[in-house]
Amino acid sequence: MAIRPVAFTSVSILAMSVAGVLVPAIAHAQSADAPQAVAEADLPAEEDVIVVSGVRAAISKALDVRRTSTQIVDSIVAEDVGKLPDNNVIEALQRVTGIQVTDRSGGEAAGITIRGLSDPLTTMNGRNIFTAAGQSFALQDISANLVKSVNVYKTRSADQIETGLAGQIDVQTRRPFDFNGFTIAGLARGIYNQQADSYNPNVALLVSDRWETGIGEIGLLVDASYSRTKYRNMSTTAGAFVPFATENPPAGSGFAPLERIFSGWTAGLDYGLPTAAGSTLDINGTQVPYYLSRDAVFSSDLYGERERPSVNVALQWAPNSSSVYTAEVYYSGFRGNTFNSLQFSFVDWWGNPGPFEVYDGTNIIKSRTVDDVYGFNSGDFSTNRTDSMVYALNGKWDLGDRGKIIGDVTYQKSTNQSTFLAMRTDRVASQITADFNAGGGVPSFQFDDNALLADPSVWNVAEFYDNADKSQGDAITGMLDGYYTWDEGFLRQIKAGVRLDRRTAQTFTRARSANRLGRSLSTFPTEALFTNSGFFDGRANVPTSWVLPSGYWINDNVDAVRADFGLSASDTLSLERVFGIEETNLAAYITADTEVSLFGRPLQFQAGVRYVDVDTDAKFYNRLQGGALTQSSNRTSRWLPSATLRYELTDNLRVRFNYGETLRRPNFGDINPNFNLTGDLTGVGFGSGSAGTANLRPTQSKNYDLAVEWYFDRDSAIFITGFRREIDGLVVPLTVREFIPDNDITAGATDFFAITRPVNASNGVLEGVEVGLTYFPDYLPGPLDGLGFNGSVTILDSKQTIPLSDSAGNITGETSSQFFSVSTLSYNATLAYDKGPLNARLSYVWRKEFLRNNEARLFANPIGVWFRPEQSLDFQLTWNVTKDIGVTFDAVNLTNSKQQNYYKFDNVGNPDQFNLGTTLLARTFALGVRFKFD
Repeated sequence: MAIRPVAFTSVSILAMSVAGVLVPAIAHAQSADAPQAVAEADLPAEEDVIVVSGVRAAISKALDVRRTSTQIVDSIVAEDVGKLPDNNVIEALQRVTGIQVTDRSGGEAAGITIRGLSDPLTTMNGRNIFTAAGQSFALQDISANLVKSVNVYKTRSADQIETGLAGQIDVQTRRPFDFNGFTIAGLARGIYNQQADSYNPNVALLVSDRWETGIGEIGLLVDASYSRTKYRNMSTTAGAFVPFATENPPAGSGFAPLERIFSGWTAGLDYGLPTAAGSTLDINGTQVPYYLSRDAVFSSDLYGERERPSVNVALQWAPNSSSVYTAEVYYSGFRGNTFNSLQFSFVDWWGNPGPFEVYDGTNIIKSRTVDDVYGFNSGDFSTNRTDSMVYALNGKWDLGDRGKIIGDVTYQKSTNQSTFLAMRTDRVASQITADFNAGGGVPSFQFDDNALLADPSVWNVAEFYDNADKSQGDAITGMLDGYYTWDEGFLRQIKAGVRLDRRTAQTFTRARSANRLGRSLSTFPTEALFTNSGFFDGRANVPTSWVLPSGYWINDNVDAVRADFGLSASDTLSLERVFGIEETNLAAYITADTEVSLFGRPLQFQAGVRYVDVDTDAKFYNRLQGGALTQSSNRTSRWLPSATLRYELTDNLRVRFNYGETLRRPNFGDINPNFNLTGDLTGVGFGSGSAGTANLRPTQSKNYDLAVEWYFDRDSAIFITGFRREIDGLVVPLTVREFIPDNDITAGATDFFAITRPVNASNGVLEGVEVGLTYFPDYLPGPLDGLGFNGSVTILDSKQTIPLSDSAGNITGETSSQFFSVSTLSYNATLAYDKGPLNARLSYVWRKEFLRNNEARLFANPIGVWFRPEQSLDFQLTWNVTKDIGVTFDAVNLTNSKQQNYYKFDNVGNPDQFNLGTTLLARTFALGVRFKFD
């Protein structure tokens, strides 16, 4: 009897990976709320199967599964225990069709989008998971060592949790009934981070067994992983644009040559100030010509360390052949600290102005020499700790041989704690010469005497910052699902379920600072000082060494430092409550699967609807007003329909169409109306800040997908998918100038702030095409036999309305831009080799430039921050010494690429004249061994 599938798995970009490399998954394993099954009757008969092993076998089975599945799902799976060479889930997903990865600093990938959208629903074994007070889970905290498979749902059906416009990422862990009996497996890898010159461990161990007992079969699995990474991030940046008088300001204007213009112009315009040569500002009735130049140049040399312990324990009991009970406990931890050695210099003083150069045809200064410049160094030390626990109990009961009932209860709790300590030192340097783009978007700058940067006697101890935050969340969730199937007739399956979830979230904070200490840095003990070296690896003409307070020493001696600055000690400190959220989510759904014959070929149709009722009650505490309480209550009720049509034109050519509706509920922090303020640190006359919008409503999307799939050989296929997302109520930032007296700002003290809030002020459309190819030719001779290719291309086009506003926050019109984090073109290509004991993979990932965010409205440049194209070339090699033991070698970022950004809004801005920052990305090499005995 064939059970109709609910989800399928497509060939992923990792399909050609080998022995320890990701490959396309078969159908989504049975999860807590969505039973899955392969339509076995539609698979080739056993005698028709060409027997192959390793990766080709996995690819062949994955292609068969996609043929017989309903939803569009791309998956990756560890071919065996421990055979997932990437360090975390995000790195593993970067080679999946339609996935775009960002934030590659720190020696790993940390940000992910699906078809350009950045809010995927994150689930584990079908259960919604989250980090602390957030709406999603930090996927980079999931060790790849614990993963059985990862499924990326690009279309949605009514039986799936409704959130996540981008789709759903479901991580499947292992269970003892996955194995035939006693199994022990493990891995140990040493990873060398070239940029940090550090060696880092990555280890894992799995032990599983199952026993026949008098009360049925029992299985127990324990899977644990630990990794530690020491990394170094190096970046150098040309600061923001501000206007300056020309070398010959008009008589009566009151300006000296090249004097910075602080007033008489509007900061934070979408397009920035005009950049045409001869542009003027109307200042007190006088037309004053101006140049645009950078306010500062600065470099960051960040040293970080992170640890990730994780454990998965699963106990299964099958008292009979028709029921299975599973109890699971999952723990994921994160321990991190960073010491940022920041060197910052203004380049905006106009006394005794030196020579300068302007870009041809513009008023933009390219390079200049400035005397008597103020600058500061800052030793910033941050700590971050996350602990997340998931407890789950699941039961599955057969309804004869035609259906099943699944019940699931989950409790989870997640806590995040962070601290931030910073001590600044400052001085006035005699002279600095800066070229804001010396080539390739990288600035250069040198002082008249760089040696003084490393002399503690010339640095005065300035401000001290002492902040801490805590956020926590928990949830208890109950789900009940059931389905019944038929082999023949129009109706093939009915499925229904209900889900009840109660979620709480709380955040707490502490922020304080102290002004100048009034003494030289040289008065501190030697162990309190830190001098870096070799900054930027000689890839930019910038200072390579400077001295500042050691963040490690500050952290170890924090109460002594507090006493020096007149602040109270640790035992007197407490965190103030920011907000508390209680949210109840009730959802119910029903779906039906049907099948008819059209022109002698099967036409399958699945339709369903999901009803969602969400009640969110929030309490907000204003710490600037003694913890004054405000409350809000929002309720969302929606009917969300879905439908999927699948038609077999021939045995090898399939077409499927999907329509579904999804929601994105606001992040809890986005509905908190209280202020988070930063002082006027750059002399523009006002500070900046952010606040939430209590009545922010959910964003809703109508989703259309049309896929054509041609399986032109047993192990080869090509897929083409067109899709469209029509999104209502997109959240965009809106900035308003506000007067906020009696605030707690000491550094850059001011009562005026540009406050940015999220608002539902935009609608948008995202559409595109995905093309994926898997090809394992059978005709290659001799040693080339076993060579294969897997790749994909994603083309995206997006447009969202952006409100235009004045400084008071009044909307004066609108413009349009593409979505944030969307690259219009991305592709990946993997060349794989699988023959005998050797398995290898060479993969390349590339994405076009993209709009990352809009900057705070404080300066004269365009507000959009764009990232240049990004790439990564990786290599993986496995030598199977025996069938149980393998030796692995991995190399990441072979091209030693870098990450760069620049200013642009609409047609104003470019990577050359409007360049911003450059960050070097680490190259890593790993050598390891893994084993499995069963």
